[in-house]
Amino acid sequence: MAEELEIKLTLTDEALERALAWLLSQPEASLGPVKTLVNIYYDTPDAALNRQRAALRVRQAGDRYIQTLKTQGDFVRGAHRRQEWEWPLHSTDLNLVMLADTPLADSINLDDLQPVFETNFERQVVMVRDGNTSIEVAIDRGQIVSGTRLLPLNELELELKAGDSAALLAWAKKLAEQVPVFLNLVSKAEQGYYLAGLHEPDFPGQPGNEVLSVNEFLHGLSQSWLIGQPCPISHWNLTEVRAKAAKAGVSESLQAVETALERGERIPDLVSEPMLGRLQLAIASG
Repeated sequence: MAEELEIKLTLTDEALERALAWLLSQPEASLGPVKTLVNIYYDTPDAALNRQRAALRVRQAGDRYIQTLKTQGDFVRGAHRRQEWEWPLHSTDLNLVMLADTPLADSINLDDLQPVFETNFERQVVMVRDGNTSIEVAIDRGQIVSGTRLLPLNELELELKAGDSAALLAWAKKLAEQVPVFLNLVSKAEQGYYLAGLHEPDFPGQPGNEVLSVNEFLHGLSQSWLIGQPCPISHWNLTEVRAKAAKAGVSESLQAVETALERGERIPDLVSEPMLGRLQLAIASG
């Protein structure tokens, strides 16, 4: 078992091109390989894995096959932190024996697992070496598929390979000064589950609820992005978020985002605006 720490950003297709060009202009960055990845995600007919916030997939990359189990983990200083198990395979067939020593074996019937959706994309890797810190930047373009339904996939992930975890957020902020980004807490797996009709987004801050934390606010923005519907921001008590924005010096940006959402603007329409991603990254740090 390993622990994965990464920041995931959603960008427009045009912004991805600009992000790649900017990264490669930095002395710390070097161009890595291009990979074509085909990923099959598994769950039970009643989505038992999804209810436990876990994801199980088999990935094909060229002639290599890898079975991976991930937990949802938590969200700290802008980054996802998850537990992860990986095993090499000889084909795309799921190996249930390898799952026997994981928490999964005690919580679901492994024999009920079946394919639910796929995430298929091309990944361009860029390696960033900043002092003793090593970061793998993955630029992903492709689609998520469930039956006849499709979702486009345009993401940039920064994953810590070694060194100081604070460098992840620092590089994400540098990137956000160059191109519009959206700090997305919705994983590829959650997008696939939503597409398959097995995930219902849960919005925070319904009437009578307590003050939203910064993480709950960011989660709500990501859920609104996923379904493409207006944010229920009128239900959100943003006292803590506003205090954090004031401390970070981005109160005006938060007010502008609040105003836009109150007018009914949707998060997908704001992804191309530099202000949103810069605001998210500013309040996510610390």
